[in-house]
Amino acid sequence: MKIVVQKFGGTSVATRDGREAAAKRVKEIAAEGYKVVVVVSAMGRKGDPYATDTLINMVKDIYPETSPRELDLLTSCGEIISTVVMVNTLKNLGLNSIGLTGGQAGIITDLHFTDAHILKVEPEHVLRHLNRGEVVVVAGFQGLAETGDITTLGRGGSDTTAAALGVALKAERVEIFTDVSGVKTADPRLVPEAKTLTHMTYEEIVQMAYEGAKVVHPRAVEIAMKGNVPLLVKNTFEEKSKGTLITHVSEITKAWPDMRKGRLITGVTHIENMAKVTVFVEENTPEKDLKMFELLASHGISLDMITVTPERKSFIVKDEVAEQARFLLQEADLDVEILPSCAKVTVVGTGMRGIPGVMANVVQALTRQNIEVLLSVDSHATISCLIHGDKLAAAVKALHKQFHLE
Repeated sequence: MKIVVQKFGGTSVATRDGREAAAKRVKEIAAEGYKVVVVVSAMGRKGDPYATDTLINMVKDIYPETSPRELDLLTSCGEIISTVVMVNTLKNLGLNSIGLTGGQAGIITDLHFTDAHILKVEPEHVLRHLNRGEVVVVAGFQGLAETGDITTLGRGGSDTTAAALGVALKAERVEIFTDVSGVKTADPRLVPEAKTLTHMTYEEIVQMAYEGAKVVHPRAVEIAMKGNVPLLVKNTFEEKSKGTLITHVSEITKAWPDMRKGRLITGVTHIENMAKVTVFVEENTPEKDLKMFELLASHGISLDMITVTPERKSFIVKDEVAEQARFLLQEADLDVEILPSCAKVTVVGTGMRGIPGVMANVVQALTRQNIEVLLSVDSHATISCLIHGDKLAAAVKALHKQFHLE
């Protein structure tokens, strides 16, 4: 049995026109002889009646201390509503369809409410319906703990649902439908000439997602990579959208047999509203470093771009928690300096591995625009620079041009 999993995001199912366009994509793939599993997000975004954030705000405006367990019970309703509406949309198009909750589809999770992890997928129920010739529509973003409690999978949870089902069902591929043509070389709002990538590796899209790109959730990519199921990111509203194919590097090198002569940098990503924190140290000891990092961790403050020298410790946090970090560190008798309103800009590409001169190109591009590098970190597939936030657009454009991504 040839199976394709298709996931439709909130913008794809928010309106009648969007749902009808999504249903056409389902009918097209079914006409090719595939059994189809459809995963849907809640309808719309913040402010829309059934969007996840709208449901959360509705109850928290009345009862701010609502428990995570009850929040999961509430927010799972958004995807269930979307599932029922999509089933009927498909039926109106002549497709025999049935809707399932995440739990009914066999998504079994831990008990970490609002950000649960999938422990296993039991796909037998889905397979029974596929064997009956039905299109199975599954509510994304949710699962069922072994205790019987409804859980949700955190931001990007519908992507995770689709990837997990794709692996469990041994699908030919998972198609992620959204309102863009695929993964772009940069945010088109900052770089209008950004192009759609035809293909990229799992590793590249994971890095881009963690560094600010919002097309596919990194957890979903990691699941697909482990299960060796290709992902295809496409536009719901483009009938002949080719999209971006995401797969293993061995498949990519069929197009570029020698990555050293092919694509050096895949894309430029960014994260806004970050604060640089510098802690000055007179007497440095490993114990003091440990206590400082443990203190911030105990208050749920996540750190990035960590740079440690004997005289100072630098890292970045979200702007919204910068003052809390200042207070905690000063209470611990540490000398702290905060620089808010920064941005992290990152070049991503597995082709840079072992290639000299990439950092020189990054610095050259930024220097030409008089953009100061406040911090930098790198890995085998990324180089990230912290800059002043008001220079973000200029930085992304400069790096995009420097590496000929246009």
